[in-house]
Amino acid sequence: MSNLNDTIHRVTQRIIERSKPSRGRYLDLMKREADRRPEREQVSCSVLAHAFAGALEDQDAMKEGRGPNIGIVSAYNDMLSAHQPYGRYPDRMKIYAREVGATAQVAGGTPAMCDGVTQGEDGMELSLFSRDNIAMAAAIALSHQMYDGAAYLGICDKIVPGLMIGALRFGHLPAIFVPSGPMPSGISNKQKQETRQKYASGEVGRDVLLESELGSYHSPGTCTFYGTANSNQMMMEMMGLHVPGAAFVQPGTKLRQALDRAAVHRVAQLAGTTERTLAQVVDEKAIINAAIGLLATGGSTNHAIHIPAMARAAGVILDWTDLAELSSVVPLVARVYPNGSGDVNQFHHAGGMGYVIGELLGAGLAHADILTVWEEGFEAYTQEPVWQDDKLQWARVTETRDDTMLRPVAEPFQHDGGMKLLTGNLGRACFKSSAVAKERWTIEAPCRVFENQHDVTKAFKAGELDRDVVVVVRFQGPRANGMPELHSLTPPLAVLQDKGFKVALVTDGRMSGASGKVPSAIHITPEAVGGGPLAYLRDGDMVKVCAETGELSTTADFDSREAARDPEPEWGVGRELYRMMQAQADGAEQGASAMLASAGL
Repeated sequence: MSNLNDTIHRVTQRIIERSKPSRGRYLDLMKREADRRPEREQVSCSVLAHAFAGALEDQDAMKEGRGPNIGIVSAYNDMLSAHQPYGRYPDRMKIYAREVGATAQVAGGTPAMCDGVTQGEDGMELSLFSRDNIAMAAAIALSHQMYDGAAYLGICDKIVPGLMIGALRFGHLPAIFVPSGPMPSGISNKQKQETRQKYASGEVGRDVLLESELGSYHSPGTCTFYGTANSNQMMMEMMGLHVPGAAFVQPGTKLRQALDRAAVHRVAQLAGTTERTLAQVVDEKAIINAAIGLLATGGSTNHAIHIPAMARAAGVILDWTDLAELSSVVPLVARVYPNGSGDVNQFHHAGGMGYVIGELLGAGLAHADILTVWEEGFEAYTQEPVWQDDKLQWARVTETRDDTMLRPVAEPFQHDGGMKLLTGNLGRACFKSSAVAKERWTIEAPCRVFENQHDVTKAFKAGELDRDVVVVVRFQGPRANGMPELHSLTPPLAVLQDKGFKVALVTDGRMSGASGKVPSAIHITPEAVGGGPLAYLRDGDMVKVCAETGELSTTADFDSREAARDPEPEWGVGRELYRMMQAQADGAEQGASAMLASAGL
């Protein structure tokens, strides 16, 4: 194993130094919480009776204090295909707990919305802020203080970051995250993408599009493209919060059930101890490992928002400059759709996270000395789980089984990571370079300014964008409308690009973690609301987006202009209930969280 890369060491030390006051306060709080946690004999009998009443066959064990009690926090619903398998998890997990003399209770549930269902719809404006709801729901679940450890059931976009933020406020407890795995592969991603573009250009009808989509999203399990949901699972491996190799094993298999059982057994083993609490496991190095994994695999741009938010909950301060500096030395070793042709199932079969982690550790590109939930430490995560001889075993992954998807650090797809920081007189933005052909890293063209994504689609259909153009979609930031994803813009902009036009997107909103192909400067901060730079742009202004030099700029003179008026807030689909979150949200680079900002975190 090589010595740690100098740049990664320097960034790590900078983050540790910057975070000393906030990290110190967090660890002090966790120590106080552990010390003040009530002993069972000090709790009133009425309280205990309420806690034990629904436990049925576990009542006697809980009453007699025979073993630890595990709190299950579940984000189950069956609207979300990735979370549908969780419906039966609690009953199985209770059995697994009894096998090792422990008990388990469903401490509570959290919301879990599907961005695939709300994409391009008004409900998408609730999406990012649902992360704060999930964090608060997790806190409510654990506030009963009846648990010696916790297991978190969640996979998708905002759910894992929200669970993590909530869990970290109970970081004095040992905890483990339990994935349920991806659905089997459907039609090829290339075929799906082609059908979407044909529909956008009017070549095929809605019936053809629906059949294509059903061929891709067809059964319980996580969607198989490498978007935010699957990037979440990658990060949990990189932070040592899963059973090693658990991320991408499909639901309903013997191997999946064996990994779930191992997760419950492990958290039961740790429960009641102070060896590997969540606060100890999630430190500066673990968070940096998550960022490194994101860059090495070309993961979701949404994590440029979620990683800083999760870090804040642990008292760690990380910004986009840190991510950009890490990206400069972390090579891209994976290509998974939308950055490649294969999906996460093929990625897993090619060697998956075991191979990625082994390569990064071997080259000194990740912290090997992080504390993990697993006894053998981070080295255990270089292995893949297998079901062999009717038992769960692990095997070391030393070679890629498909070099179109996974390559060694010495021969990467790209010598730097998958994300760039753009700066200039239009603000700071993220650019997912791993998904964009290098010849399109620089776009300079007159802009066309829009204030919602639907008007972009109308202009596209009317032929108004058939030229070199930088499409600006402003007033899409956290304080404007909750920072929705604008993934529905990808097909029409890709059509323009395929016609030979130079096209880029510039926005203070988000794109789906699955977006690619079209060069996009996203998450722009400061956002347009309140007079951010985007509010001063007008149709025809020259805008430059350059991932080569990290530039996001315009030649327009803003001094003589007034900012565009902030939009009136929208009503309906529950959006009015989130006004307080909009009003108090901080910037995208800080995590876009009203909850964390209001808490002083």
